[in-house]
Amino acid sequence: MSITQKKRIGVLTSGGDAPGMNAAVRAVVRSALHLGMEVYAIYEGYQGMVDGNECEPIETAASHPRLARPCIHALSWDDVGGILHRGGTIIGTARCLEFRTQVGRVIAARNLLIHGIDALVVIGGDGSLTGADLFRKEWSQILTELADSGTIGPEIIKQHPYLTIVGLPASIDNDMCGSDMTIGADTALHRITEAIDAISSTAASHQRTFVVEVMGRNCGYLALMGALATGADWVFIPECPPSMDDWQHQMCEVLNAGRESGRRDSIVIVAEGARDRQGNPITCDLVKKVLDERLNEDTRITILGHVQRGGAPTAFDRNLSTMLGHAAVEAILGSTPHSEPLMIGIQGNRICSKPLMQCVRETHAVADAISQGQYDQAMDMRGSSFKEAFYTLNTLMQAKPSSRGASSPPLRLAVLNCDAAAPGMNTIVRAAVRLGIDKGHTMLGIERGFRGFIEGKVKELNWLSVRGMATTGGSELGTSRRVPQAKDFYAIARHIEENKIQGLLVIGGWSGYEAAYKLFSQRDTFPAFNIPIVCLPASIDNNLPASELSIGADTALNNIIEAVDKIKQSAVASSRCFIVEVMGGYCGYLALMSGLATGAEQVYLHEDGLSMGHLQKDLQRLIDGFNQGKRVGLVMFNEDAHQVYNSNFISSMFAEEGKEVFQVRQAILGHLQQGGDPSPFDRIQGTRFAAKCLDFLIEEASNPIPGAGFIGLQGGQTCFFDLGELPRLMDMNLGRPKQQWWMSLRDLANILSMSAP
Repeated sequence: MSITQKKRIGVLTSGGDAPGMNAAVRAVVRSALHLGMEVYAIYEGYQGMVDGNECEPIETAASHPRLARPCIHALSWDDVGGILHRGGTIIGTARCLEFRTQVGRVIAARNLLIHGIDALVVIGGDGSLTGADLFRKEWSQILTELADSGTIGPEIIKQHPYLTIVGLPASIDNDMCGSDMTIGADTALHRITEAIDAISSTAASHQRTFVVEVMGRNCGYLALMGALATGADWVFIPECPPSMDDWQHQMCEVLNAGRESGRRDSIVIVAEGARDRQGNPITCDLVKKVLDERLNEDTRITILGHVQRGGAPTAFDRNLSTMLGHAAVEAILGSTPHSEPLMIGIQGNRICSKPLMQCVRETHAVADAISQGQYDQAMDMRGSSFKEAFYTLNTLMQAKPSSRGASSPPLRLAVLNCDAAAPGMNTIVRAAVRLGIDKGHTMLGIERGFRGFIEGKVKELNWLSVRGMATTGGSELGTSRRVPQAKDFYAIARHIEENKIQGLLVIGGWSGYEAAYKLFSQRDTFPAFNIPIVCLPASIDNNLPASELSIGADTALNNIIEAVDKIKQSAVASSRCFIVEVMGGYCGYLALMSGLATGAEQVYLHEDGLSMGHLQKDLQRLIDGFNQGKRVGLVMFNEDAHQVYNSNFISSMFAEEGKEVFQVRQAILGHLQQGGDPSPFDRIQGTRFAAKCLDFLIEEASNPIPGAGFIGLQGGQTCFFDLGELPRLMDMNLGRPKQQWWMSLRDLANILSMSAP
């Protein structure tokens, strides 16, 4: 054993695999190498730590999940290339009974010390992280035992007096306290949503009911958010069992009312840990039996199982894992002998760190509350967003409005879509209409945005007119980029008065905000404009003020990475560099975040500026990379990054100057980014925004001078801003916010895309 000089980190994935683990491993490896450390992969989780350098026979490697290589192996920069898009974990995971014993942990410590490793990044769930903390606590005792036995020399013992632990929460269940999202949860929700969307079409064809079981153990996140995203008709979650003892009657009453209203299909989602108030399990078989016997339904069961766990990670999971992995390395770099183990997570759309065991204890406390029947406490511990989603879902699942009556004077509220269509617009309209009607208000739809408003295209919407809109892309109401001019104000004011509109919800992009601002500015001239007005951000460009994320941007980002994954696969065969142009106007969000999620070598943004010197330098990097064995190159280009040095220019330049080494192809993704059904995030966040905006309109309608504003998402919290603040927050010429949070990720993208240090 040699005395090591550089800090050495071990990285392992443990417990159930989760999409995004590979992205986390890549970020840990490249961030550590960039900072001058060395990184070792510990294959097969804790089992590999116990096995150490013992290799399996070559002949068994093809049929056995473990690799025919040492279980603790140094990783280079290129070892983690090309793994961002892969599901599962390339370094494997396995259960290890030996590590649960003190003898097994002593062996594991010896194997780490042999390689000079005294810091671990553990990617896994609460069980894996608990095991790591126990290992750290015993480290001093284990060192003494190894020294006394002569297994490890005193110089090595002296060099590694303490073990640093940093945990990354990875679980599709999203059940880890201390982080709003765990690695893999977003991808699992995508799988569930895609499956139920597909099931719904066959269910409607045969007028069937499907009972769908989803994973989650003691956490109902996947079931609840899956139901909200797919427009399901009933859901069972562990945290909040049915309030009635005879839940069977309540469920059948709602489902039967839906059929009587004309609905051809019914979807019931059951979390695997669902139970009734007495703690009795509610299973798919039980639900099917109830529906068969009480409603004489043609009921089928679908258990999604491990399909939820597999496949390529979503854009969110790739970028989340990347940010967490990088932060883990920085935490290790800043650790001291007295540092307690940390868990790196995300809260309020920002990376954060918390004491690891505090997070584990809080996670266990939720499960304990459920097992003890303390369901109100369990719901409180899940957080306000979880509770709000549950209560919103209960309203949206109804076959018809409730009969409890309005809590405020009935209003006539109008909704319209503006600017380019964004995935999630239909979801927002459905939520706003149903929630508004349920509160006793009349909901109006304005067709084709402000163009339709000027022309008087206003119609009343009812509960059933928005059926099926939860899951579909595009805009059923239509939309336009028309911004009203001075000559149009009179027509709009007249239609407000004729239709007795008392509040306006503007859903859309920048032109919609401009239009709303003009109405607000003309209040002194046109008294009809003195109604509550609220703008809801829906644009794939993610270029709207005071909101870190706009509805539609997540869908567009996933559309981009799916296309780029295929492009990269085709490029590998023939040593090609692809120049991929994406939308965004003067906002580079889509370009940067897709570049981070796909491992692009370079990303060109309008925010950065661009020069011939930059292009020449980047071209040389590509040429050097291909000369050293690179097989594929990827450049992401924001459509308005530069007026002269556009994607056509760059493609031609790179093709001419690099023709001896690689080929160049250009891909302009165009409206592919804008189409398709909205992602689960866009459906769920759109529904949340709709509920908040509706409450804003109702509250402001009672004020003598009604407010006008726009909703935003900042730090994970929804908040409202005065519409008069628009010029202060926006670059009105470029049509993008003056402050853009995601630009803070620019350096990280540069670090991970560069060549090996």
